[in-house]
Amino acid sequence: MTDLEVRRPKFDFTEDVPWMWQPDSPAFSFSMNATSMIAIGFEQMIVAAVQEARPLITDPAIEAEAMAFLRQEAQHSSTHRKHVNALIRRYPGLQETFDQMLASFDHVTATRSLEFRLAYVADTEATFTPSFKLMLDNEKTLFRPGDERVASLFLWHFVEEVEHRSSALIIYDAVVGKPWYRMRVLPAIFRHLLEVAAIIADGVNAHVPLQDRRVDARTFLPAFNMRSSLRQKLPFGRPDEHSVPPAFSGVSRKEKFIAVSRVLLSQTPFHNPAHEPLPEFADEWFGRWDRGEDVTRWYSAQRAG
Repeated sequence: MTDLEVRRPKFDFTEDVPWMWQPDSPAFSFSMNATSMIAIGFEQMIVAAVQEARPLITDPAIEAEAMAFLRQEAQHSSTHRKHVNALIRRYPGLQETFDQMLASFDHVTATRSLEFRLAYVADTEATFTPSFKLMLDNEKTLFRPGDERVASLFLWHFVEEVEHRSSALIIYDAVVGKPWYRMRVLPAIFRHLLEVAAIIADGVNAHVPLQDRRVDARTFLPAFNMRSSLRQKLPFGRPDEHSVPPAFSGVSRKEKFIAVSRVLLSQTPFHNPAHEPLPEFADEWFGRWDRGEDVTRWYSAQRAG
């Protein structure tokens, strides 16, 4: 039987939510806002794929794992929609961008095989534990200075991603079971994620005023970053007038190197997410939840206690 718990914290995004919710880091604010959008489309794709895969799962323990994984992801999607809806209320043009992003994931669901979609989910989910460990290990710098509602949303989401770190691969192995296939389809997965990132970058630049975002949304795109960096290094290059510190500028190079290395290792055919180092913060978060304490206002509730 699975150890995953489906939690439903009551996040409240009925009041206005600023785009730059983390004033110390416009780039991190944008990165997490884009993550909130992507999470909805990606997790809807997960739910559809797992629902389709369930009749092919014969082991009751894996079936239980799949159902708990599906329910956690569905809960993430519905809660991130509250955050994104608050952003759209402030910037109505983002609705078009959001719809285009969802349509891109829906196209994958409609046109790609179940085998490909389960590989997509397993490959992407495998990157989350090292990525989110980096953020949770540095939550006091990355999240604490920001809007507590948004920060608390991501803290919840990321610890649950760490909790179900093995679920997608367990399902993939039970239904598909081709270790090398996951590696073979990586280029197609990466191309689609770049397509989604470009939709969001173009939409944010078009619909969120520069004075509110303070960063060119195209910095979300690897190719744009490389071109911008090269231009600034050339003798005749000019500094980028919209340049701001990178999203993880306050994180040590060693931590970033370790995280990148483990993300790359996560894509190897026989990688096992169960063996990943885990963030200590996750235990703190789960402990507070188990005691019935407030996790939707993580920092003020902590001070009150």
